[in-house]
Amino acid sequence: MLFTFTAFGGAQAHLALLLKYFVKDAKYITEEELLELNALAQVLPGPASTQTLVGIAYKVGGLKLSLITFLIWIFPSAAVMTFAAISYAKVDHKEKFVEILEYIQPIALGIVAFGAYNLSRRVLVSQLSVFLAISAIISTLVLRNAYVFPIAILIGGMISSALDAPKEESEIRVKLFSNINPKKLIYFVGVLLFLALLGAIINRTSPFSLPIRLFENFYRNGIFIFGGGQVLVPLMFTEFVQMKHYLHSSGFLSGFALQQALPGPTFSFTSYVGALSMRNFGYGVTGQITGGIVAVLGINLPGLILVLFIVPFWEDLKKIARIKYSLSGINAVSVGFIIAAFILLVKPIGMDFTAITVLIVTFLILNFTKISPPFIVLGGILLGYFL
Repeated sequence: MLFTFTAFGGAQAHLALLLKYFVKDAKYITEEELLELNALAQVLPGPASTQTLVGIAYKVGGLKLSLITFLIWIFPSAAVMTFAAISYAKVDHKEKFVEILEYIQPIALGIVAFGAYNLSRRVLVSQLSVFLAISAIISTLVLRNAYVFPIAILIGGMISSALDAPKEESEIRVKLFSNINPKKLIYFVGVLLFLALLGAIINRTSPFSLPIRLFENFYRNGIFIFGGGQVLVPLMFTEFVQMKHYLHSSGFLSGFALQQALPGPTFSFTSYVGALSMRNFGYGVTGQITGGIVAVLGINLPGLILVLFIVPFWEDLKKIARIKYSLSGINAVSVGFIIAAFILLVKPIGMDFTAITVLIVTFLILNFTKISPPFIVLGGILLGYFL
């Protein structure tokens, strides 16, 4: 719960907080296990921080705890964003609210910088890992395309696997596949295919059923989106604002600005888009709440199914040499993405001396003291309120 209400800054900052709360403080998993889960989430479509958190919960308490953890993680921010869509007329004129949260962004950037610094020290331990991280930074900054993320992750894993892995043990592979329950495999794959097919069929036969169309739209995006919220948001803008005209650009951008000031997963922004889309098509409050629920479930369901299918036999899967040694390359590329994201996010601050000072102070507090992020965030809110 503490992580849910303090996870500002998007996926780039979430990994640093996962390291603090679940590895260093609670000691639920080891640092190596966290990095492995993060690497796994990076190669799967969907929200990486959500998948990593759900993977941690599964390792600690099984399927039941992982589902409860998912609901606790997603519900607060999704509920706030749904309410924001319902109350859009008021939210769109939130000057005082924006002033109060003025320093949240530099604090979040300080958390991102702290995470990038710590992960770099742990992951970038060889010339190859440094090379892959720098390549990921350059690729992200130059190309700025959603396809950079899956392609760079795939290439990084292949390079580190090819250069570092010894000859693969065939008996481990045989043991791995003997441990996979065929019925479970058919079940998980079947659910993915069935929901995708059902959404597409209903989308064609019931063109006026907006909630079902929204579910199909978000479910499809959940299957194909790699790279987290920084990829999700521009793709949603293109599809729902520019192509389908479910909502106007002003409403979309106002909601995104609000979401940036909230803790939790960036993917919860979909609840705002779903609810506001329903509102713009004349649905009442119940319909708007339905739109928010449908959107956030649709976007998260594919990734949730995938990670819950893979984590149970992850211990066997990573014993395959090619997969084990690919993780270092994937993690190196992920660190490069975090550094590139920090560079892109810090550019809008420009020469704002106050924001830069808040960013640096946040980094120094996290690096040299034991003060937790919630207290820093609270201090930033108080600073914005009184100044």
